[in-house]
Amino acid sequence: MVVEALIRELLDRRNVYAVVGASRNPEKYGHRVYRDLKEAGYRVYPVNPNAEEILGDKCYPDLESLPEKPTVVVTVVPPRVTESVVKECRRLGIGMVWMQPGSESGKAIELCERSGIKTVHSVCIMVRRRAT
Repeated sequence: MVVEALIRELLDRRNVYAVVGASRNPEKYGHRVYRDLKEAGYRVYPVNPNAEEILGDKCYPDLESLPEKPTVVVTVVPPRVTESVVKECRRLGIGMVWMQPGSESGKAIELCERSGIKTVHSVCIMVRRRAT
């Protein structure tokens, strides 16, 4: 299956991840996704302009501020914000985006397709990571 191959590519442990919408609040999915990837041994950066630190790690205000360019951007933000994140990914040359359920929009998906950005949406990265 094409989708399964894409999911495997996005979950490759050699990737560098950025979780946009990472949260300090353990009840929020932005926190859960960041913690899950970190505890699984992935190289992952939290991105949230309203946080200084998450789980002891420096938090970055945007993708451009990261110390290295991520391979995969995971969005855990409202759909309108995801649309802006996809535009930032296009500008920075980031080629893969995983839109967590609830963060996707038709506009963001279409923008990824037009920009040549590989995307997974409507599927939880934590569930798929544990299944592989």
